[in-house]
Amino acid sequence: MNDADVAKQIQQMVRFIRQEAEEKANEILVSAEEEFNIEKLQLVEAEKKKIRQEYERKAKQVEVRKKIEYSMQLNASRIKVLQAQDDVVNSMKDTASKELLCVSDNSNAYRKLLEELIVQSLLRLKEPSVLLRCREVDRGLVESILEEAKHEYARKAKVHSPKVTVDYHVYLPPPPSSEDSHGPFCSGGVVLASQDGKIVFEDTLDARLDVVFRQKLPEIRKRLFGKVGA
Repeated sequence: MNDADVAKQIQQMVRFIRQEAEEKANEILVSAEEEFNIEKLQLVEAEKKKIRQEYERKAKQVEVRKKIEYSMQLNASRIKVLQAQDDVVNSMKDTASKELLCVSDNSNAYRKLLEELIVQSLLRLKEPSVLLRCREVDRGLVESILEEAKHEYARKAKVHSPKVTVDYHVYLPPPPSSEDSHGPFCSGGVVLASQDGKIVFEDTLDARLDVVFRQKLPEIRKRLFGKVGA
């Protein structure tokens, strides 16, 4: 083989090596570009996911705040409604309480009522000896009906007439006056207690109004507002 043939073979080998190197380089470039695109896509998707999660988190926070604000507004509205209902109910009770003050103006009717209250109180206590308290303005009226009330109780309870002591040291509060409209007052009635003070039965007009009002409150609310209130 002469020098020309050797040179030719060398050139062929060089071209082959160069071609193979170029092909290998192209493969590396293509592979690197694919890996780059994949990594870039992964980074983009990861960032998108992060943005979506952040958006969802903030959206949930906004939704929670809206629910809290709505709940607070709803509760505030309910409180206002309940307060308005209470104002109406209390106004009715105040009106009824003022009307009670007129009961004692009719002396004959009040005399009969007072006797019935004393009899009722004696029947509730069923004690042989009791202490009776009344308003100072009612003292004379109480003294005038006390014997009748004791006999009526004895007849109904089928027992001996009890001993009833009128307390002349401690009286129930007086009727309200323009001079002291905010002080304690009593519209009428009596309070009876056992001699040892362990059993007390309050049978004043104001106490009876409180009892009736508590008992009838659900019905009153239903009639006024269309539903039973607590």
